[in-house]
Amino acid sequence: MNIDGSQAVLLGIIQGLSEFLPISSSGHLVLAPWLFGFSDPGLAFDVALHMGTLVAVVLFFWRDWLNVFHIRRDMPEYSLENPHMLLLLVVATIPGILAGVMLEKEAETIFRHPLIVASTLVVFGGLLFFADRFGRQHRSFGTLSMRDALVIGCSQALAIVPGVSRSGITITAALFRGLDRVSAARFSFLLSTPIIFGAAVSHASDFVAIGWNPIFFAGIVSSAASGYLAIAGLLRFVGRVSYRVFFWYRLGLSLLITIFFFSEV
Repeated sequence: MNIDGSQAVLLGIIQGLSEFLPISSSGHLVLAPWLFGFSDPGLAFDVALHMGTLVAVVLFFWRDWLNVFHIRRDMPEYSLENPHMLLLLVVATIPGILAGVMLEKEAETIFRHPLIVASTLVVFGGLLFFADRFGRQHRSFGTLSMRDALVIGCSQALAIVPGVSRSGITITAALFRGLDRVSAARFSFLLSTPIIFGAAVSHASDFVAIGWNPIFFAGIVSSAASGYLAIAGLLRFVGRVSYRVFFWYRLGLSLLITIFFFSEV
């Protein structure tokens, strides 16, 4: 482990916020060590941070997950409207798993180039802006169909490239399918659970090989706390405003990355 406790907390906060806000967690984790001048903590620490965001999304949506599996009936009204949610989540998860298996090597090497991150931040941020501005947003969570799940699931496969943003691309696809802003975010967050869980399990051996230490714990706790706040904050924010502000953030970050990159050449 080549980072200290304060760096672990910083990366945990970045992971928690950027996993659920449509700004790309993988892009930020690639860029943070580069921008702040400390070493890349490695894959095992990334796994620890994903465990933190997994805790956040399960804690926030635990009632929903009980009802997805038909364990409870007193679920929120939007879930009651769609009894096929488990099947829809399974279908939407498959493309992301296939992309992760087929492109894992590229995701950890060539896709992590700063200029690729800068480009994808702008391009897919622009798509989110367009979907939010021109999407009809006339459909609720309960109207999600198999076709919606396939489209959103295939879009999620693109998130293997840092800078795309898993939450950003799935929310964008949902908005293009006509879902309202809150319903798009809720489905995206529920869909994140199996993907984050799968990523953590697939690299669990890297985590175990290093062993437990307080730095891992600091990263997990800060990731879980910031992730929970990000979910709650985004659902409130988009219910009143829009997603368009995230495009401007992504554009500004892209410009910053580009300036830093060429200033070091």
